[in-house]
Amino acid sequence: MKLHVVDGRYAVARLDPDDALPAWPRGNFVAIVRTRDELSIVCDEDAVPHDVRAERGWRCLAVEGPIPFETVGIASSITSALAQAGISVFFVSTFDTDYVLLKEESFSRASEILGVDA
Repeated sequence: MKLHVVDGRYAVARLDPDDALPAWPRGNFVAIVRTRDELSIVCDEDAVPHDVRAERGWRCLAVEGPIPFETVGIASSITSALAQAGISVFFVSTFDTDYVLLKEESFSRASEILGVDA
């Protein structure tokens, strides 16, 4: 399993579940998920308006893919290694690959643990 850095600084924003999709999400990595409880948006940190509830200060690693759907254990191997070091993650999966968002202050340590050149 190889990982690489996705350039940029990211925020995870939370809007109400019935809010319209805003025009501001942009960046090298954008994820939008709507559930009955919320609308979550991950995008460039500087794109999120200051009046929007958001957790800022994230960096991103991508698992090099595409990853076949029948592959097992990728998320587990990443999160287990980081959990042992006390590093929390925000994990996002797409059709082709997985993305690991890490807070800026733990990014270097997490990259070292996972063998990524940061």
